[in-house]
Amino acid sequence: MPLPDIAHPRPDARPGHVYLVGAGPGDPELLTLRGARLIGAADAVIYDNLVSPDIVALAPGAAERHYVGKKAADHTLPQSEINRLLVRLARAGKRVVRLKGGDPFIFGRGGEEMEALVEAGITVEVVPGVTAAAGIAAYAGIPLTHRDYARSVVFTTGFLKDGALDLDWTMLARPGQTLVIYMGVSRLAEICAQLVAHGLPASTPAGVVERGTTHAQRVVVADLASLAERVRAAHVRPPALTFVGDVVGLYPRLEWFAPDGHPRAGHAPHAGCTAVHPERPVGAMGGDAQRGVEHGPSPEAPRGAGGDEGRTTPDDRRHDGQREGQRQGRDAEDDQR
Repeated sequence: MPLPDIAHPRPDARPGHVYLVGAGPGDPELLTLRGARLIGAADAVIYDNLVSPDIVALAPGAAERHYVGKKAADHTLPQSEINRLLVRLARAGKRVVRLKGGDPFIFGRGGEEMEALVEAGITVEVVPGVTAAAGIAAYAGIPLTHRDYARSVVFTTGFLKDGALDLDWTMLARPGQTLVIYMGVSRLAEICAQLVAHGLPASTPAGVVERGTTHAQRVVVADLASLAERVRAAHVRPPALTFVGDVVGLYPRLEWFAPDGHPRAGHAPHAGCTAVHPERPVGAMGGDAQRGVEHGPSPEAPRGAGGDEGRTTPDDRRHDGQREGQRQGRDAEDDQR
């Protein structure tokens, strides 16, 4: 399908320029129009491991393709070599598109590459992408913010440049926020233990999403006390994101994306969705969230919903009433502003 005409488009790709383009979290349909236009005009495309092949295929047949993907302890090219490659291609007069999974400036080393390019006198444009945290949370049915559960969201990495895990645990363990951890699966047990040691209840809902927004997406939810073991038992591997906070308790009620394209057993159709749990009490943290549940396309993954689903307890009704009162109070405050 041809791209739509834009009333006031940005300039076309120019020779000798480098474009740092966010390719989104995995689903190629989440690529931006600007990104698609630039890829389609590129002379050279440099792409990472997490970029969909369907997005790379948008480049002209004659365009150079350079794979520079990184996995844990397995880098096709060191970062310094990638920087030099970008400079060399731009100085050769090519229209260079540097494709990065998610957003270039969110744990994508886009800032480091742009520094090197600017220092070399190369003109750079940054095209934002749907960052993995936002895209994968949406596809998993986990809202990053919610007036009842989380008024802020924090992105952090579970793997620092020197390999250390020296994070501001006190800040990360604050209540009333959603924590999203990039590159943390290999050290998940330590991360969960540190969050509990710094104040988060062990019963705090938490989940890991493997290969989010793709047809290989799997979701494992539990609590901080049991998440690491559940993830290990499910053989979850990177790429995966970890979510911590009360909003995770809305899974699987808000789940809509079925990786295999078919609603799973126990999921009722809902307007605009393919798989939801409309009967699950909002915010109920029993059942799946405490016991741990895995959903995804793997044959061994549980397909149906169980546990407390469909049952409303007195505690659920009391909490629902409290939340409704809080909502009404906030709505009244909003009306006065």
